Amino acid sequence: MICTFAGHREIFGFDQSHLMEILESILESEQELTCYVGGMGEFDSLCANAVRVLKHRHPEKNILLILVLPYMKQSINTHREYYQERYDDIIIPTELAGIHYKKAITARNRWMVDQSDCLVSMVWRNYGGAYQTLKYAERCSKRIFRMEPKA
Repeated sequence: MICTFAGHREIFGFDQSHLMEILESILESEQELTCYVGGMGEFDSLCANAVRVLKHRHPEKNILLILVLPYMKQSINTHREYYQERYDDIIIPTELAGIHYKKAITARNRWMVDQSDCLVSMVWRNYGGAYQTLKYAERCSKRIFRMEPKA
């Protein structure tokens, strides 16, 4: 199973336990879980950390955490060890080659949805990249796990 995440850059009222419940429920029926994360905001960071916890809890399962970048960043070379410790792989989809950098993030998000079986989202505004990614996943009839911010 392949899972990806969509959430606003800044998060408020994040419930880590709810995210862990969602990931555990996905993993119940799966021996393999690949998680794509964009690495561009607080929600992505918390999701990546949750996947790392899941990997630690379930060493018997094949769980991968893949960082999907919209374009090459110098920090990948400058901080190579940091990225190698935190992610199982880093990819830049070849389909994004030649796309203007201002459109690359949206294209990357769509690519992640296209490759995935499900989406975990924490979207509370009806605008922005996370919202557009959620709407795209709905149009693609992906299985969606929605998280709501704590009141």
